[in-house]
Order: sequence, then C-alpha cells, then structure tokens
Amino acid sequence: MTIKIEQKIIDSSVVEKLQSEAPAETVAEVIQMHENLARPESLHGMTYKIKTPLSEHAMYVTINDIVLNPGTEHELRRPFEIFINSKNMEHFQWIIALTRILSAVFRKGGDVIFLVDELRSVFDPQGGYFKKGGRYTPSIVAEIGDVIEQHMIAIGMLKKAEPDAHQQAHIDAKRQEFETRSQPVESGDDYPTSAQLCKKCQTRAVINLDNCLTCLHCGDSKCS
Repeated sequence: MTIKIEQKIIDSSVVEKLQSEAPAETVAEVIQMHENLARPESLHGMTYKIKTPLSEHAMYVTINDIVLNPGTEHELRRPFEIFINSKNMEHFQWIIALTRILSAVFRKGGDVIFLVDELRSVFDPQGGYFKKGGRYTPSIVAEIGDVIEQHMIAIGMLKKAEPDAHQQAHIDAKRQEFETRSQPVESGDDYPTSAQLCKKCQTRAVINLDNCLTCLHCGDSKCS
C-alpha cells in the first residue's frame, strides 16, 4: 500500500519489527541441474539393448537419472550419466569417450535434447542398416541417439512425435486402400514388402497409390 506524506519531514528513526508481526514466508530453493551437483549414493536407471546386424554381440546402454526436488511440485527426473557395455571390444575407445562426453553434457544441465539430433546425424561410411519395423539407421551412434530419445520420452523430458488425428485418419485410409488393391502387409515389419524408404522419418513405409507417394508411418505425402 502506498502512503502519501503531506507534511515536511524533519526527523527519521529506525522502527524495530513488532513481535506480533508474522514472520515472512520462506520460499523453498528450487534445485536445477548443474555440473557441481554432487552425485547421490544411488541413482534410478534403465538399461536398453541394442542388437545390430553389424555385430555378433549386443550392446547394452544404461542411463542413470537423478531426481531433483523430490516430493515437491518442482520434482524432475533428469539423465545424470550413461554407460555402454558390450562383449565386442572393437569400438572400446570411442565408446568410453562417448559415454564420458555424454555424461558431462547431462550433468551440465540446460537443454540436452539436442544430443538426440546430433547423434542421429552421424553416418557410417560403410553403410547403415534397417531395424525391426523398417526404420533405417545410418550408424550405431545414431541408434544410441534413438535410445536416448526413448529414455527422455520415458522420463517425461520429451513428447513422442505422433501424427495428429487428421494425419492418422489419412494414413489409415491410405493403408486400407493399398491392402484392398494389393497384398496384405507382413507382420514382421508392419509395412508392405514393396514399401520404399521415407526421406522424412527414415522408415521403409512409403507406398504409391495413383502416382501419390504416402508414408504409412509419418503421413508425409507427395504427388507427381
């Protein structure tokens, strides 16, 4: 409340706080992710299996999370460190380097979602491979990026990118029309064997109907 002084000020003094006054409300400190945050004795984690046609042995990616401000409205679960393990020792050096760099970026805090796109942009000069479901993966590093995205979605950092209701209806209609005209899809890949690779979502799910190429995975459509 503003008080307007009408008279001339001739003296001043400090008034002690009255004991009857209620203490000021304290605001709880909200802890954000930063590099000086001490590692707790235990962390929550999840392990993901990566099996590629490029190696006989599987790769196991473990991501441990720290819970910030537990029990409050500001509670957050954020990646804190990452470990990659495999019987295949061929890539041991770069795997160790990658885990240390990724863990350091996680602990730095801020927006770490960019790591997904950065890892996905790495291409193997010897060529990539198709995962189950028909999605093309350009490298093992790119698949590690997929795992990190999957983990971020699981802990609520990212929302899963899915077609909206209108796009999904369009995709379902195209799929039904294609299956009516030709053969049904194979249960293994969920998409027709004649499907082409989509340049937008990197999934082998593009079909051709009436000179119109439509992706049955993301809905991208181009007509000639």
